[in-house]
Amino acid sequence: MIELYTAPTPNGHKVSCTLEAMNLEYEAHLVNLSEGEQHKPEFLKISPNGRIPAIIDKSNNNLHMFESGAIMIYLSEKTGLLMSKESNKKAKTLEWLMFQMGGVGPMMGQANVFFRYFPEKIQPAIDRYQNETRRLFEVLDKHLSKNEWLAEDYSIADIANWCWVRTHNWSGVNTDGLNNLERWKNAMYDQPGMKAGIKVPIPVENLLKDKDKEKEFIKNSSKIVKK
Repeated sequence: MIELYTAPTPNGHKVSCTLEAMNLEYEAHLVNLSEGEQHKPEFLKISPNGRIPAIIDKSNNNLHMFESGAIMIYLSEKTGLLMSKESNKKAKTLEWLMFQMGGVGPMMGQANVFFRYFPEKIQPAIDRYQNETRRLFEVLDKHLSKNEWLAEDYSIADIANWCWVRTHNWSGVNTDGLNNLERWKNAMYDQPGMKAGIKVPIPVENLLKDKDKEKEFIKNSSKIVKK
């Protein structure tokens, strides 16, 4: 049994989607970010950086882990799933996973902050992060023009990037003309565990279709970026 401490964010969904795809037994616990639960001592024992997601693997001597990418690699090595044991394919999986960890995630995260949450609209900052996100999308699109999946075989690299890319509208970034990226993004919804994983720990997509609830979501998120 794996205990998952998470919130409905792209990084949180990376791990819940991976757990679902691997059909692993787990229990999800909501960490309420707007209430500051990520800073409480009991959570910091699991995740010293005060960030979600984090896990406790009760089947492995109560191993505590934080950092979504590290957790995904650990789960792949634990199960033998979604990352090839063949050296070159494994290297490519890690390469595209790090592309998300060092590029797509941080750039989209900052686009979200300045486009959605920051009280003052600083247009140069918004432009900077939206433009860089679009550039990274173009890198993905070019690669996917010759590849069905990011690392030849379907892998955790696809899950990691997809959990962010699928939220591009929230970052204010369009995918116009990126037909290969759109093909891949849509195909991901049909992969095992993806539709279930993005509803963990609570579904938010319908919530964001309600304008009043969307405003409340933005208000709560703004509390986080000010801390």
